[in-house]
Amino acid sequence: MHAIQQQYWAVRDYLSPVLKESKFKEHGRITPEEFVAAGDFLSYKFPVWTWEKGDASKARDYLPAEKQYLVTRGVPCLRRATSLAYTDADEDAERLLSFGDSSGTADEWVETHAGRGATVDSAANLGEIDDIPDLDGDGLASAMADVSIVSETGATVGETPDLDDIPDMEEEGLEDGEDEATMAPVVPKAGGVIDASQIGVANGNLLQVRTYDVMITYDKYYQTPRIWLLGYDENRTPLTPSQIFQDISADHALKTVTIEAFPHSSTLQAASVHPCKHASVMKKVIERMNAGVVEEQLAARKNSGKHQDKDGKKKWGFGRKGAKEEGVKSPVEEEEVEGMRVDFYLVVFLKFIASIVPTIEVDSTTAF
Repeated sequence: MHAIQQQYWAVRDYLSPVLKESKFKEHGRITPEEFVAAGDFLSYKFPVWTWEKGDASKARDYLPAEKQYLVTRGVPCLRRATSLAYTDADEDAERLLSFGDSSGTADEWVETHAGRGATVDSAANLGEIDDIPDLDGDGLASAMADVSIVSETGATVGETPDLDDIPDMEEEGLEDGEDEATMAPVVPKAGGVIDASQIGVANGNLLQVRTYDVMITYDKYYQTPRIWLLGYDENRTPLTPSQIFQDISADHALKTVTIEAFPHSSTLQAASVHPCKHASVMKKVIERMNAGVVEEQLAARKNSGKHQDKDGKKKWGFGRKGAKEEGVKSPVEEEEVEGMRVDFYLVVFLKFIASIVPTIEVDSTTAF
C-alpha cells in the first residue's frame, strides 16, 4: 500500500505545473527560482549548508543541475524529544508545601519534581560530614610546637642542599614496571572499528550524541521546501525508523513525519516532514515578520529624511509652497517599502522546522 502511495505521489508531482509567479507573501509558496535564491543566501551566510546535485537520473529540470537540494551534515542531537515532555505523573509530580505556624498565615510554595529521588549530590542529601573540631589558643600553640623547619638532612629552610643528596630519577627497572592504574589496550575488531561496549566511559559516563544529515528539497506540488532527516548513532550506524521517531515531537511522529524515498536518490530512505501545511504556516510567520520589517524600514527612511532636512537639502518642491502643501508626495513617501525579501525564506523555514524536531539542532541561524 505504501509503495502504491509513493507511485501516486510521484505521478502527481510530475504532472503538477511549475510555479512561475512569486506568492511567498500572499500564500507562503515560492518558485524554484526563489528557492535557489533563498538557498544561495542560506549557504552564503551559513556555510554549513551546501548545494548538492544528487543522482543525475533524478535531477529536476526546473532546478540548476548543480543546485538540486541543500544539505548539512553532522547536526547534533543531544537528547530525545520525550525528555522535553512535561507530565504530572511520577517524577514530574508537584506538591504544595506550607511553612509557618498553624494560624493560617503561613506561606505556601509549590515543589516541582517531587517524585524524583534524592541523590548524594543534591542539596537535600549531602551525606555525613564529620565535625571539624575548633582549636583554642592552647591547642594551637601545642600543635605548632611540634613543627620543625629542619629537614631530614639537617639543612634548614632557605639553605641549598648538596647536589649529591638529590637522588637520580633514572632508577634501574623503573620503566619496566607496570602501573596498576594503566588501562589495558583495547584490541579493535576486524575492520579497525572499536565497539562502543568495549570502552568503559561509553557505558554511561559520557553523553552519547546522535547526529543527523539534514536535506532541504523543493516540492513542486506543494511549491514549498521540504525537509529530510537521516540519523546516525555515536558509531555512525544509521538509525532505525523507531529510533528516529524518538527525536521528533510526539505531535508529529508517524503523523506528518514519515519514512519515504528521497527524491534525489534511487536507494536512500529518509524521514520527511510532509509539506501539506508548510505554505499556510509560513504565510502566518512571514506576515508577522514582514510587519516588523516594514516598520523598521519606514522608521529608517523617516530618519534619513530628517537628516536630509538638517543638511539643508530641499525635496521635490519648487516655488513658494512645499511639496506637502501642493499635495505632491515626496520621493520618500512615493517609494514603497520592500519589506521582507524572499532571500530570508529558508532562514524562517528552519525556525519553523525546529519546533517539529526540538532536539535536533537544525536551526543554525539562531544568531541571525
